[in-house]
Amino acid sequence: MYVVTVEFIVEPQQAAAFRREVVANARVSRDKEPGCRQFDVCTIPDDPTTIFLYEVYTNRAAFDAHLATSHFRTFDAAVGSWVVRKTVRIFERIES
Repeated sequence: MYVVTVEFIVEPQQAAAFRREVVANARVSRDKEPGCRQFDVCTIPDDPTTIFLYEVYTNRAAFDAHLATSHFRTFDAAVGSWVVRKTVRIFERIES
């Protein structure tokens, strides 16, 4: 499995809107993308500006397909200016 983690730090005034957008993107990804096995959206309870994503795809091709979807491109364009910092890490799950 191909695992992607993303940590976003977002502008405080955009935190609620960002959360709505990222949750909607995660739902569509889980529901409509056959290669998306898991897409969790997490936050630190006392820090609404930090959002952590844990995504699991069957392989790199499935993740690349996710990046090409219209719902991801729409999400990315909508939230881009709200993001202060974005850290992406790629993992390979070796045991479940």
